[in-house]
Amino acid sequence: MVVSDNDASDAGGEKDPEKEPKSPSRPVTAAARRERRASASGDAKADADKTRPAGKAKDAKDRPTPKRDRKEKKASVFSRLVRFIREVWAELRKVIWPTQKQMITYTTVVLVFVVFMVALVSGLDLAFGKVIEVVFGA
Repeated sequence: MVVSDNDASDAGGEKDPEKEPKSPSRPVTAAARRERRASASGDAKADADKTRPAGKAKDAKDRPTPKRDRKEKKASVFSRLVRFIREVWAELRKVIWPTQKQMITYTTVVLVFVVFMVALVSGLDLAFGKVIEVVFGA
């Protein structure tokens, strides 16, 4: 039987008060950590101010929100159209265009897939039509 140091000290049933921790070594909750920090620094203000979130000034609510009287002026239709075309042109410059070989390959793949799907749907339609004819004798 293997006995550790902790087991050996507890074997007699008596606990040594000097070895027992008085408080947990690490606080588990955030509130316990704040309390420990406040008591360690001796900060009485932190104890009194626990309900107020950190970083909020006390008198931030004392002044009204500034009003925005100024409305943005809308540009003319012509200038907005020119801006739109410039932005479209800039986005089109960012596109990586496929080469001719890639374009032929992509087109062939799409056409083969479309032909396969048309054949599959047509075959299923024909098969279900035959089943309906047999069941209902139409």
